[in-house]
Amino acid sequence: MARTPSNMLPLGTKAPDFDLSDTVSGKNVSLSAIQGKTGTVIMFICNHCPFVKHVNPEISRLARDYASRGIGFAAISSNDVENYPDDAPELMTKNAEEQGFIFPYLYDESQEVARAYDAACTPDFYLFDRDLKLVYRGQLDDSRPENGIPVTGKDLRAALDALILEEKVSEHQKPSIGCNIKWKNQMSGK
Repeated sequence: MARTPSNMLPLGTKAPDFDLSDTVSGKNVSLSAIQGKTGTVIMFICNHCPFVKHVNPEISRLARDYASRGIGFAAISSNDVENYPDDAPELMTKNAEEQGFIFPYLYDESQEVARAYDAACTPDFYLFDRDLKLVYRGQLDDSRPENGIPVTGKDLRAALDALILEEKVSEHQKPSIGCNIKWKNQMSGK
């Protein structure tokens, strides 16, 4: 199992815009359409990664716990589906239904959005404030497949709680660890 860390986009970075196909609704969804009144969580995930499968139930809980508190959510899959067919859009739809996702699960076919966010792995989490400035990036929590630590979402939840309470989000942030994003052209060095 590959263990690729987040690239840790600089805090304060403005959220890159996007307009991607939602595999759940069949409609295109933009950043402004999912932006929360208080904050916005963007997650880079995919169907086949064991690290993502490990946290899927918590991702669903997080969205249910915080959507009513002014937090917008979207998940994006940017993997090369030609070489990783388990991540194809029709299977993303099925996965979203099985996991009970209440947020759009977007397909980044060109991989331009993943590059704009400097996403490196699945899962990779980003939290932006009401002005779409990055206040948190990195791991959900310390749990990984087979390490025996329960999945609680404590790192991202602490950042969300601070944002909601209008407190400073701790700058002590750990990179997420997961499978690398499956780039279409591995020879490009990205």
